[in-house]
Amino acid sequence: MYIRQVEEKDLPMLVEIEQQGFTPEEAATKEAFIQRIQQIPDTFLVAESAGEIVGYVNGPVISKRYITDDLFTETMHNPHEGGYASILGLVVSKKARKQGIAAKLLKVFEEQAKKHKRQGVTLTCKEELIPFYEHLGYTNEGIAESVHGGVVWYNMVKEFV
Repeated sequence: MYIRQVEEKDLPMLVEIEQQGFTPEEAATKEAFIQRIQQIPDTFLVAESAGEIVGYVNGPVISKRYITDDLFTETMHNPHEGGYASILGLVVSKKARKQGIAAKLLKVFEEQAKKHKRQGVTLTCKEELIPFYEHLGYTNEGIAESVHGGVVWYNMVKEFV
């Protein structure tokens, strides 16, 4: 398995994996993926194994500490340096779960964020995923203002000092 930057040809598999990881209300649309591939390929990584995409992580660089719901529908180009690398989606295909792929994707995403002098990585997650992120060095900063998909989300931040 290796991790690389997203390519346009990845779109069909990305949409399929997204639907495996999120409810229809939470899942990014095909159009949102097209916009992210075009606008923020530098913060959109895929894990590939035997020629097949098995997971991905993506999100824009933002100036604020926490994700806002507008980020799910509106994507702007990333600044070259600074800000927080946000994660709007981290999903591993059902058949490739429990192999450490999500943690590997996060590690490479964080390394790239550090190279671009980001302040840290910020994301929101459901309550059951808090222990996973805490184990990887993220801090739970409480319930997010996000109402995306009608779900309760928690702000998780990993600061780079």
